[in-house]
Amino acid sequence: MTSQLTRRTFTAAVAAAPLLLRAQGTSSQPVKLLVGFPPGGGTDAIARTFADRLKDILGMPVVVDNKAGAGGQIAAQALKAAAPDGHTFFLSHDHSISILPLVTKNAGFEPATDFIPASGFATFANALALSGGTPAKTLQDYIALVQGANGKDTIGVPAPASIPEFLVGMLASKYKLDLQAAPYRGSAPMMADMLGNQIRAGVASIPDFIENHRAGKLRVVAVIGDKRQPILPDVPTFAELGLAGLEDLPYYGFFAPAGTPAAVLDRFNQAVAKAVAMPDVRERLTNMGLAVGYQPQPQFAARVKGYTQNWEKIIKASGFVAK
Repeated sequence: MTSQLTRRTFTAAVAAAPLLLRAQGTSSQPVKLLVGFPPGGGTDAIARTFADRLKDILGMPVVVDNKAGAGGQIAAQALKAAAPDGHTFFLSHDHSISILPLVTKNAGFEPATDFIPASGFATFANALALSGGTPAKTLQDYIALVQGANGKDTIGVPAPASIPEFLVGMLASKYKLDLQAAPYRGSAPMMADMLGNQIRAGVASIPDFIENHRAGKLRVVAVIGDKRQPILPDVPTFAELGLAGLEDLPYYGFFAPAGTPAAVLDRFNQAVAKAVAMPDVRERLTNMGLAVGYQPQPQFAARVKGYTQNWEKIIKASGFVAK
């Protein structure tokens, strides 16, 4: 038993060495931040904010690696395949980690065994937004508009079988409308169609919508959560508008491959905590619509587990069948 423990300790130390050495400036090999969506979207902008600060804190190159497609599934599979040596982390929100495995028969990864929730840094709210060319100004206006058009419309969502798609289904059920979700490969192409008035409405995160909302190019008309978002104080929650069940806010955080040594995680998480504490980082993330707050590994792992269990109940109750 002693020899086995010695070998495991040695193996962990060898695996931890790359990040620890890079932190001392003795290696130029970069740390990759995997992102499951294309450049130009909210998650990409968040990752680039962190990469810019982490490179200085860690004293090594930090690069964003966009592996877009399938709602983050490709990036998640890349994380599973990555060596647990501190070279690769996955910056992700809830969809890729908590939702995909619930709505896909074979996602190609199992978060509970393939990943380690390293650290969390924010929560955020999904929202319904209307394109600038749509005459509706509120959710009630939009519902009336659809009712006057044979009760049918298509609403964009960033990924199939996502919380935004389930939200579209909940709206359709509540208002007895024929609302169909149109899945995109991320929020950026969906936003392009909204800005071009190709679709009248879309559901995505506030970070995806906020800049165009401020510019008056689209209008956010409702948000999830149990209270209004500070960045959008005039926008009501779905609960206020009579649609319950959307109070639990999604998360953002970093994930590491299973087997990543504690020394590597500690070093990386300390760097994330320092980045989150920087006033300019907090301001930028807050302006994107995030509620910023660092969560160390144990608390973040518990948050991910609880959120997943909550949505597992909702998805099962919806009658959704994994494909």
